Amino acid sequence: MPADRALTGSHSPRHYGMDWLRIGAFALLILYHVGLAFSNWPYEFKATRTYEWVAFPLLALNAWRLSLLFAISGYASAAVFARTSGPISFLRGRLARLGIPLLFGMAVLVAPQPWVWLRMAMGYDRGFAWFMAHDYFTFRNIDGIVVPSWMHLWFVVYLLAYTLVLFAIKLLPERLHTGLHRIGERVLAGPWLLPLGIAWIYAARRIPGGWSDTHDLIGDPAAHAAYLPIFLFGLLLRDSEPLRQAIARQWKLAAVLAVIGYAVVAGYEWHFPGGIAIPDALQEPFRIGRAMQAWGAIIALFGIADCFWNREGRWRATLAEAVFPFYIIHQTLILLTGYWLRPFGPTPLMEFAALVAATTVGCWTFYLVGRSIDPLRPLIGLKRHTTRPQAPIEAPAGADPEGAPG
Repeated sequence: MPADRALTGSHSPRHYGMDWLRIGAFALLILYHVGLAFSNWPYEFKATRTYEWVAFPLLALNAWRLSLLFAISGYASAAVFARTSGPISFLRGRLARLGIPLLFGMAVLVAPQPWVWLRMAMGYDRGFAWFMAHDYFTFRNIDGIVVPSWMHLWFVVYLLAYTLVLFAIKLLPERLHTGLHRIGERVLAGPWLLPLGIAWIYAARRIPGGWSDTHDLIGDPAAHAAYLPIFLFGLLLRDSEPLRQAIARQWKLAAVLAVIGYAVVAGYEWHFPGGIAIPDALQEPFRIGRAMQAWGAIIALFGIADCFWNREGRWRATLAEAVFPFYIIHQTLILLTGYWLRPFGPTPLMEFAALVAATTVGCWTFYLVGRSIDPLRPLIGLKRHTTRPQAPIEAPAGADPEGAPG
C-alpha cells in the first residue's frame, strides 16, 4: 500500500487492524506460555521433558510480545477516553473494567497456580482445599511465593498504574497537553522513529534488572522504563496522523531490523545455551540486537496491521471481546492441565497437544459461560447488559469502543 494511503483507517469509524493485532498477540501469548513449559527457562510448571531448542521460537517473541500489548493498550485507552465525558468518567470506567477482574482473578482464578507451583517444585503436600482455607489468604511468603498472588495478572496491575498516568496527563492544562503531544509527534514522526525507539529500549534495559521483569509493581524499574513509554507511544499514535504516516513509510525497514536483531539474539543463544552467562565483553551486541528486535517488531506489526488487516471478518467482533477473558484464565488452565497429566506420563507431543487443546477449549468455555450470565460479565472484564460482542478499538459514534486491556 502506498505510504500516503497507509493508516488512514485510524481516522475512519473503525480500525479493524488493531483488533486483529490484539487478537493475534494474545493467541501467541498462550502458545508462548505453553512453550515455556517445554523450555529450560523459569516457569511455574514444567513438562515431563524440556528441550534447549525451544528457546529459539521463544526468543522470536520474547523481546517484543509484552511491549506490543502495552502499545496496543495505549492506543485502545486513547480510543476509550475519546468516547467518555472526561477524565473522571474515564478513570471510573477503567478502574471497574480492569480492577474487578483483577480482584476476582487474584481471589479465585489465579489461586490454583501457586498451589501447582508449590506442589511440583517445592514439595508442598497439602491439597488445594487446605491451601485455600489455611495458606492462600495469609499474606505471606511461602517458599518464595507471596500469597495471595496476581501471577500472570501482573499485566493488568501495570496497566492500571499506567491508566493513572494517563489520567494525570489528561488533567493537565490544554495548552500543556497539546504542547507535549506536538513535541512527541515532532520527535517521533520522522527519521528518528526507529533509532530513538531502539535507543530507548536499549537504555531502559540497562537499568538494574535488565530484561528480567520482576512483576513487582514497586521493584521493577527496568520494566516500567520500557513499558510506560511504549504505552504512551500507543496513546500518541491514535491521535497523530504524522506518526501514522512515519510508520507507513518505515515499517518494512523496521521488519528487516527486527529479523536482524533476532538473528543476533539467536546466535548468542546458540553459542551460550541455557544458563551459560554471556561474557561481559560480548554483552553490548546482544543488548543492541534485542532492542532492535523489540522496537522493529512493534513498528512492523503496526504497519502490517494497517496495510493488510484493516478489514472486517466474521469472527472479529467475538474474538475481540473474548481476548480479555481468555487472558484471565489461560495460565491457570495450562498449569492445571499439566499437573493433571503428569501421572499419566504423556509423550512430549501428546502433552503439548493436550495443553493447547485443553487451554483453548477451557478459554472458550470460560468466555461463553461468563458472557451469557449477566452478573458474571464484570468478573471476566465485560460490561453488563450487553447483548452483542464489543465494538472494535475504533467504533462508530454511540458505540462502546472499550476493549480488553491489551
